[in-house]
Amino acid sequence: MVTVVNNPPSSDNSSGPVGIIIVLVVLFVLGYLGFVYGLPALQQMQSGGVQINVPDKIDVNVNQTK
Repeated sequence: MVTVVNNPPSSDNSSGPVGIIIVLVVLFVLGYLGFVYGLPALQQMQSGGVQINVPDKIDVNVNQTK
């Protein structure tokens, strides 16, 4: 004789809204961090960033006396 076990699906739907709220909070925090740190970094890259001055001529004359 064959025994068939039919388990009814669980009706525990209490974690659904909590998970959505956690995802929304994480997305909000990531968006805020991107706004606070990302936008100024993008603006600094567009404005040229660091300016480096290289002289036209470099004197490398080294005189050693014995």
